[in-house]
Amino acid sequence: MNTLRVRNIELGAGIPKICVPIVGVSKEDILSEAKTFDSIPVDVVEWRVDWFEGVSDLSQVLDVLKQLRDILGDTPLLFTFRTSKEGGERAIEPQAYAQLNIQAAQSGYVDLVDVEAFTGDDIVKTIIEGVHAAGVKVVASNHDFFKTPDKDTIISRMRKMQDLGADVPKIAVMPQSKEDVLTLLSATEEMVRLYADRPIITMSMGGTGVISRLCGEVFGSALTFGAAKKASAPGQMGVRDLNTVLTLLHGAL
Repeated sequence: MNTLRVRNIELGAGIPKICVPIVGVSKEDILSEAKTFDSIPVDVVEWRVDWFEGVSDLSQVLDVLKQLRDILGDTPLLFTFRTSKEGGERAIEPQAYAQLNIQAAQSGYVDLVDVEAFTGDDIVKTIIEGVHAAGVKVVASNHDFFKTPDKDTIISRMRKMQDLGADVPKIAVMPQSKEDVLTLLSATEEMVRLYADRPIITMSMGGTGVISRLCGEVFGSALTFGAAKKASAPGQMGVRDLNTVLTLLHGAL
């Protein structure tokens, strides 16, 4: 598996990287939270722009991005509009979704753009091509907040993300049992061992799935999400506790 360098981090090497989401509603809340990140262990910052009250105005989005870039310095920034159909805060038309993501990439302020892989192949390919043309990497994502698909389905979804040209396939699923968590971990291990030629991100959500956010170095997930203030998905640990566990596990491997 090849690693992926994004600014000062290398995804797919060593301890899984920690991504901290910003889910503020106002510009002031978003920027004030970003200013606290120099005191916590964070490798990547995700701006969940679907929470932002000014998301429908591109000029406001670009203004926040510019200021985030200034605050974050050399910390990689992941731009994410999570749609309501995949657990986000609002719906968006496919063409508007494509335009927003491509223009964010073209701004020069972001390093990674999240693209929901099952938005429709034509739209997804358009976004990936546009984002790549701007020199920005793509995280292709899929979220199931209701269940955990079987292992073969999880693997096939991630392989499709690779085929679409994503730099990092990502899948998050909801367990209904402990067995479901094992299914996700087994799919992760098999994907990395047999098919992945780039870093992948996987997680099992909720309290039952917390272990999957901690053991990525063992099974093959290159990045995990931790909360600084408000979690963006069920089961996210506080970032300091997350860093402590990841470091302890790394030392034992």
